[in-house]
Amino acid sequence: MDTKHLLKIGTCSWKYESWRGLIYSRDNEINFLQEYSEHFQTVEVDQWFWSLFKGNAVVMPKANVVDEYATSVPPGFTFSIKVPNSITLTHHYNKPKNTALVPNPYFLSTELMGKFLQTLEPLGDHIGPLIFQFEYLNKIKMASMVHFIERLQTFFNGLPEGYQYCIESRNPNYLKNAYFDFLAEHHLGHVFLQGYYMPSMFELYEKFKNRLSDPVVLRLHGRDRRGIEERTDNVWDTIVDPRDDELLRLKSVVNDLLQRQHQVFINVNNHYEGSAPRTIEKIKVLLQLD
Repeated sequence: MDTKHLLKIGTCSWKYESWRGLIYSRDNEINFLQEYSEHFQTVEVDQWFWSLFKGNAVVMPKANVVDEYATSVPPGFTFSIKVPNSITLTHHYNKPKNTALVPNPYFLSTELMGKFLQTLEPLGDHIGPLIFQFEYLNKIKMASMVHFIERLQTFFNGLPEGYQYCIESRNPNYLKNAYFDFLAEHHLGHVFLQGYYMPSMFELYEKFKNRLSDPVVLRLHGRDRRGIEERTDNVWDTIVDPRDDELLRLKSVVNDLLQRQHQVFINVNNHYEGSAPRTIEKIKVLLQLD
């Protein structure tokens, strides 16, 4: 059974000077995305996530940037796109933590989401998973998982069809049967996050693999962002924290997903092992991909 067409592997972001000589040429002036797309079939765009600013100011993607991305990649290339945090934040970030919470008036706004989708139109068939990344929601920000699901249901009922909407919850206590049943019922993909304080994606997969809808996104992030930045000095061309045991488990999960005919995206962050392209090389060997 040929399942390779169901799998796409790429990195989280792409413009890293330290990838010159690894996947980029050493020319002074290059189109990073164009050269990137010669090596990978997908990439995760997170730059549009940071959109909510003081005073409820919202910044949407610039038309010239979207056009540039659309013309830089070949047919079949897919963007995984993190939805603006102006849509996924219940409140503004409160730093320092003892400051009062300020509600975000755009939380799960179908109107703002519609505007965002309009800005993406030039990307056309290159649009892949649209990732709604929610921060950890305490009881003040969200009363319960049930309330969260109710809000999501109202929101997604108001969105256009034809897109691959995916949810990344950073509430371990939300990842239960009812949550996964809701995603499957509404054809929403789940984003498995390996890293930070989240439970192992491999254990979660074994528990909920029969409840998954497409696409399935596997994000490899690692647990010690600051530590790995110190070890690499933000030069991302060498693996400094090998996670070979996890990658063996990843191989098993991916093969099982493909046997089940799921569409799978693996998005690798530099912070996972120290160099996302190097990690992808290892994954391709494990999966026996050319």
